[in-house]
Amino acid sequence: MTIYIGNLSFQAEQEHLFDLFSEYGEVKNCSLPLDRETGRKRGFAFVEMVSAEDEQKAIDDLQDVEWMGRMIRVSKATPRERSGGPRGGGGGYRN
Repeated sequence: MTIYIGNLSFQAEQEHLFDLFSEYGEVKNCSLPLDRETGRKRGFAFVEMVSAEDEQKAIDDLQDVEWMGRMIRVSKATPRERSGGPRGGGGGYRN
């Protein structure tokens, strides 16, 4: 039960998201992914809630709401598809 939050203010911190989503129920986890190269926030987050009902209520209430000066997008997170297929092989010598 994970929620994707997009178009976040770069000022948003985990505590802010935890406080916002706690109004809808128990928050299990909250993460703000960082850019690997710069270490800066990427403008989106994931919030995991304990209850599916609380998750849906938060999604319904917070979709396209202005928060911290930005119109946030809130939806059920979907697993990212892996690109490329199986890895491995290679190795050996090349001429």
